[in-house]
Amino acid sequence: MQKHHTTKNKPAASLQFGLGRACINPQMPISLAGYFNVRMWEKVLDDIEVRVLALRSGDDWAALIQYDLVYVSQNLADALYAALKTAGLWLFRPENMILTATHTHTAPEIRLGKPTADIRYNNFVVEQTLAAIRQAQAGMAAGEILAGITRERRFIFNRRYWMAGGGVTTNPGKLNPAIERPEGEIDPEIPLLAIARDGQIRVLLANIVNHSDTIGGNDVSGDWPGFTRRSLEESLGAGSMAIPLIGASGNINHFDVRSGENQTCYAEARRIGQGYAETIRQALPAMQAMPAKSFFTRALRVAIEPREISAAELAEAREVMERYKDLPPAPPGRMLTSEDLVKQTPEVMRSFAAKILEMALFREPMEMLLTGLFIGRAGIASLPCEPFTEIGLALRKEIFPEFHLLVAELSNGTGNAKIPSSYIPNPWNYGRGGYETTPRSNQFAADTAARLLGAWRAAAGEIKAAAAPSTAAGK
Repeated sequence: MQKHHTTKNKPAASLQFGLGRACINPQMPISLAGYFNVRMWEKVLDDIEVRVLALRSGDDWAALIQYDLVYVSQNLADALYAALKTAGLWLFRPENMILTATHTHTAPEIRLGKPTADIRYNNFVVEQTLAAIRQAQAGMAAGEILAGITRERRFIFNRRYWMAGGGVTTNPGKLNPAIERPEGEIDPEIPLLAIARDGQIRVLLANIVNHSDTIGGNDVSGDWPGFTRRSLEESLGAGSMAIPLIGASGNINHFDVRSGENQTCYAEARRIGQGYAETIRQALPAMQAMPAKSFFTRALRVAIEPREISAAELAEAREVMERYKDLPPAPPGRMLTSEDLVKQTPEVMRSFAAKILEMALFREPMEMLLTGLFIGRAGIASLPCEPFTEIGLALRKEIFPEFHLLVAELSNGTGNAKIPSSYIPNPWNYGRGGYETTPRSNQFAADTAARLLGAWRAAAGEIKAAAAPSTAAGK
């Protein structure tokens, strides 16, 4: 069942934009997110932020809000919605906002379903978001829409590999002789969308498909998206904002398994982030003005079922929990990642088994919110959690081929506060192997990708009719 919310498309000749940002560095002891163990933060390598792009045409408003966090949890989204209402910021509602994240694995945990989360930090993030929204509202100005596209292949790899002897493994390790070939695609295209004022780009959105996990350790950082953002803003000048919008990258990362070089360090984040920035910078002169004859938002609510868990999976999970019932916690400072799952490290095996047993108790359906912001035939469409890259490609190339579309993953929560995170694979990925398809890491039914794409497909005709006819620059 799908529910739609529509704002009337209005002429966007008077389109205005405003920018706001606030620092969200942790102010208390808290674990960083993204791995299978506790990682209490020690120092700040570079500041993490919340960024707000507010848009207005007449009485219609919209906002893109991006966090340097691993996800936008449902807890965080719900807390922000409530705070906006309490603060009287009724112009911004779930239906006309995209809340998204860069997925950095070196930012505090905000998924309250995790034992390492702290609601005080979530409350701080909400307060900083409200401050950034007010800043954006206070600085609204007229702007011109520009669009373009570039490509970058150097840093992107499908991280799921067919292995000798059959089956797929996620992150099988560098120089592993059993690797045969990648299982799926990559998406090297980087659609660009900008807002210029007085001939100068003031806002630049770059839709990059890659995972943000290059540093490791216990220090706070925005990872490579932070380097990309800072480098581009330095080029664009004071008062500008660059938003590295992360596309569907649930099966993508930066590891080149053909190389033995260390790719988990701060220097690697700098190399990738500045490399993306340089590629994007070279494409800016070719960006073209894009007709903005309409401005509207769309909100779709999609019913999603919980993950199917078999009797065999439950039996195996119980056996693992019994086997490792006396296992002590991982020592402080040790990083437990997906490569430990490949090695069947006891701590990670126990973590996965515990999650399967927990998910077996959760049988409630949930509702996911998809939102889209459209300016003529340019737009940003949201997807929740970490969908595989083929899902983003289907949205851009099959459902909205006429649009200059950017896809924002990790958006608008997970659909239920009890589910802190999840991958969204393609239907054909199940049964092959790899941890993204296990109940521990994928807590939604196997038809979730089809339901999400089906919702966008059902709304596409009405969205295309609402958009003013124009030719997307850079297509």
